[in-house]
Amino acid sequence: MSEPRVQGADVKTAHQDLHSEQGAQRGEHPGRSRNPVIKVADLAWLEFEKPDLERAEVFARDFGFQVAARTDSDLWLRGTFAGSPCMVIRRGRTSRFIGPAFRAAERADLERLVRATGSAVREADVPGGGKAVDLLDPSGFPVRVVHCGEPLPALPEQRPLRLNFGTDHRRTNAPQRPPREPSWIQRLGHVVLETRVFGRALNWYLDTLGMIVSDFLFLDGQRDRGPTMAFIRCDLGGVPADHHTLAMHLGPGTGYVHSAYQVTDLDSIAAGGEYLKERGYRRSWGIGRHIQGSQLFDYWRDPDRFMLEHFADGDLFCSDVEPGWAPMSTSGLAQWGPPATRDFLGASPSPRRVRDVVQALRGDNEMDPARLLGLLKATKS
Repeated sequence: MSEPRVQGADVKTAHQDLHSEQGAQRGEHPGRSRNPVIKVADLAWLEFEKPDLERAEVFARDFGFQVAARTDSDLWLRGTFAGSPCMVIRRGRTSRFIGPAFRAAERADLERLVRATGSAVREADVPGGGKAVDLLDPSGFPVRVVHCGEPLPALPEQRPLRLNFGTDHRRTNAPQRPPREPSWIQRLGHVVLETRVFGRALNWYLDTLGMIVSDFLFLDGQRDRGPTMAFIRCDLGGVPADHHTLAMHLGPGTGYVHSAYQVTDLDSIAAGGEYLKERGYRRSWGIGRHIQGSQLFDYWRDPDRFMLEHFADGDLFCSDVEPGWAPMSTSGLAQWGPPATRDFLGASPSPRRVRDVVQALRGDNEMDPARLLGLLKATKS
């Protein structure tokens, strides 16, 4: 007979009943910088290039974005929340991810970056105007830090459904019929990147942008070599911030993995997924609930094979929550849901992936045969 589930303040784990059963061991990475240059407030937007802006706009509307601005060369996409756009897609010869833009907490932060990095302040090409500083992270991603001018106004929301819980009856004489329509994007949540220089890139984001780690993952039998993935949030002090605004993991390639966009609730995720499926788009993985971050999730591929996530109900942490530590495994990706697919894991062999592995093992980076075998093992565990 199984033991009953015990709840309450008396329940403690090895990590004080927080988000992870394990905390840091002596001498491990602290997950934050002692004296960062600035502390960014959030992601502002992501930048892509695509040759077909018309096709990109059709998918964007089906996925739940709204158009903030459109020219012959640029497509700016937004959610319903007030603030900056979520994404800009610029017309280019090939489909590629350019890099992220982070929002500075104040205009003076740009000057601090200029003094620390030798960069320059320029006009930000964004609806509403603003200023920007362009940087380059150790992986080679262009990183923009922006202080925007006039924010976009809020738009009408997709309202959450009223739910009945046990004896808590909030809805009577009112059947539920969520419409079959796109999941209305509220805002950009996070971006996930793969890098061959995980340690250097991690420290750069902590030291330069003042971000802090919520959770580290390590390879089985290799914890003494340090983490291979980090879920990183903005340091807003006592103001709760998303569990991760940026996530990075060690891998043989360098590039975009996926980006995530908040929607109203589980019904929005599910109904929006049915809408996408009926229009011929490909689900990569979902629906489920993550462990690190706790988000409800659903992953899709756009026509250019970029992966995008609808999410809802993510964890929010204040700055005093210390990093958790957990082993990296496929089974550890979700509390419930279907098994992670090979498409989501990037485990399907391709000429490009083979080329990435060969270049990584030959190059000056953090990939070596032991790391590679550990990563392969993690995808099967």
